[in-house]
Amino acid sequence: MKTYLISLFSPDGPPPAEADLGRIMADLEVVNDEIRAAGSWVFAGGLGDQSSATTIRKSDPVADAVLTDGPFVEAKEHLGGFSVVRSDDYDRVLGWAERIAGATGLPVEVRPFVDQDDPGQVPTDH
Repeated sequence: MKTYLISLFSPDGPPPAEADLGRIMADLEVVNDEIRAAGSWVFAGGLGDQSSATTIRKSDPVADAVLTDGPFVEAKEHLGGFSVVRSDDYDRVLGWAERIAGATGLPVEVRPFVDQDDPGQVPTDH
């Protein structure tokens, strides 16, 4: 089975209103339950606001590390959450990602983890 990262990109600013967030989380749980039932669930989670990030730079193994509060780059969107899933069916993973995008209204990206024996997979045409 291949392992995939499904990334959710959040806009800067406050989270959705509590009523909207409750609906979003309920819709996401339906998709997560389907992923679990398929035996493809590995892990998922939301991330704290980007202001809680610390960026670490180290130019070489002996240099001192430089720690900076906040993200490395300024952007209008940031990684807000992710799911890690396993499947032999890339189209199925894309379907889950599409449903996650629909539930959240957020842009979603799917990427395979790199495996030395198998560098990834492209979508099949249907």
